[in-house]
Amino acid sequence: MTASATIRLSPDDNVVTATRALEAGMAVEGVTTRGLIPSGHKIATRPIAAGKPVVKYAQLIGLATRDIAAGEHVHTQNLGFTATPGEYEFGTDLRPVSMGTTDRFMGFRRPNGRIGTRNFVAVITSVNCSATAAHRIADHFTPDRLAAFPNVDGVAAFTHGTGCGMQGDGEGFEALSRVMWGYASHPNCAGVLMVGLGCEMNQIDWLLDAWGLEQGPLFRAMNIQNVAGLRRTVEKGIEAVEAMLPLANEAVREPCPASALTVALQCGGSDAWSGITANPALGHACDLLVAQGGTGVLAETPEIYGAEHLLTRRASEAVGRRLIDRIAWWTDYTARNRGSMDNNPSPGNKAGGLTTILEKSLGAAAKGGTTPLTGVYRYAERVTQPGFAFMDSPGYDPASVTGQIASGCNLVVFTTGRGSAFGSKPAPTIKVATNADLYGRMEEDMDVDAGRILSGAATVEEVGRTIYGLLLRVASGERTKSEAQGLGDHEFVPWQIGAVM
Repeated sequence: MTASATIRLSPDDNVVTATRALEAGMAVEGVTTRGLIPSGHKIATRPIAAGKPVVKYAQLIGLATRDIAAGEHVHTQNLGFTATPGEYEFGTDLRPVSMGTTDRFMGFRRPNGRIGTRNFVAVITSVNCSATAAHRIADHFTPDRLAAFPNVDGVAAFTHGTGCGMQGDGEGFEALSRVMWGYASHPNCAGVLMVGLGCEMNQIDWLLDAWGLEQGPLFRAMNIQNVAGLRRTVEKGIEAVEAMLPLANEAVREPCPASALTVALQCGGSDAWSGITANPALGHACDLLVAQGGTGVLAETPEIYGAEHLLTRRASEAVGRRLIDRIAWWTDYTARNRGSMDNNPSPGNKAGGLTTILEKSLGAAAKGGTTPLTGVYRYAERVTQPGFAFMDSPGYDPASVTGQIASGCNLVVFTTGRGSAFGSKPAPTIKVATNADLYGRMEEDMDVDAGRILSGAATVEEVGRTIYGLLLRVASGERTKSEAQGLGDHEFVPWQIGAVM
C-alpha cells in the first residue's frame, strides 16, 4: 500500500476509503469530494441510486437509503442495513495448507500432555457470593510473597456475576459449566482452588462429577457455608494455595512445538482500518500458525454475520452447517429480545468509519486467514481439531475471550482501531493497533503497530510475520503490554444466557 488519499479494496467496489481527512472539492478516484470526508470513512466513486447495493471488499455492506452522488460521504445518513440473502456454498474455497519446518517455543508440559504458556494458580468461584473470598485469597499473594516461587506467574482470582438465580439446566447453565471446567483444566494453570458459597444453583460437587475432576494436592474445592464463614474460608484458602505453590514452582519451561499453541483471534474497538491492516495481518499469522499444526480460534458470532458465507466456502458441508445453525440461533435470539443484528456496530465503530454490521463483519472475518475451517464449537467448548476453528460467542470482548480461553486458547491476539486496555489471564493478550495514530497515543498498551501497512512501510504479510514471531516469544514468557500493567483480574466474564430469577 501507499500513502495515497484513498484506498480501493476491490475493482468491484463502488466506494473507496479516505486515508486522511479530505476537504470538499478534492479530486479522488476520478470524482470530486462533496463535503468533508473524515479519515477512514467511505466516498462514493459513482452514483448509487436509492435501494441499490453499496459494495466494499467486493461484498454487499448495505443498501443506499437515498440517492448518493459520486464523491459523497457514505455513512449512516445514506447507508442502511439489509439482511443477508442466506445463500451458502460449501468447500468451494479450500486452500491446501503447506506445513512448514517445526518452530518451537519454551512452554510448560503438563502431566496430561497439554502445554501451557503461563504457570498460574487459579482461584475460581462457582457463584458471585464467593467472589470476595476468592479475591482476598488471591490478593494475599503479593509479589513479595511469590518471590520464592519464580516459576509461578501469579495467583489469580476468576470471579463472575452469576452462578445462582438461573435455570439448573439448559444453555446458560451448560455454558457456565463449560467455562468453569475449561479454566479449572486449563494448561496455563498449575493449581486450582474452587470456592463456592454452598447453596447456589451452580454446585461445585456437580461440576466435579460432571467433568471427572478429582481433588488432590493441586486441585482443591471448598464452600463458605461448610467452612463456617468468610474469614475462615479466606484463611483456609490461603493455606491451600500456600501448599500448592512449591508444587507449581516445580514446573519449568522446555522446548515445545508451535503446534501446541491455540490462539484466540479477537478484535474490539474496531475502525475502518481493522479490516485493511491489523485483521488481515493477524489472519496471515494464523495461516503461519496453522502451517505449524497449531490452532487459531475466531469467535464473536454477531460480528461475522454477513461474512459467514465466506467461511462456509472454506468448510465441509457438515462444519459449514454448524456455523449457519449458530447464525440462525443469533438471528432468533436478537429478534425475541427485540433487537437486531445491526445493533452492532457500536458508536465508536461508527465514528471510526464502520457503518453496518455487514461491513464490520467482513473486516472481522479477515482475522481467520485463508486456511480451511476445521470445526465450529459451542461457547467455551474444548477445541479438539487443529487448524482454523470458530467458537460461538457474543461480540462483547470480555465474554468472548473468556469463552475462547475456556475452550483451550493459551494465547490471545486482540486487534483494535479505536483503542483498548483489555488484558487477560491465565492466557496473555497481545494487542495490535490498526493505525499509527492509535499506536502513538496508546503505546503503553499496544504491542504491534499494523498502521505501517497503511503508510506503505510494511506489507500485510510482513506484519503478519511480526505477529507470529511475537506469539512464539510471548508463549516462551515474554510479557505483553497488558501483562506489564497487571490486566486480566477483572476480565473474566462468562456469557450469561437466559433469565435471571
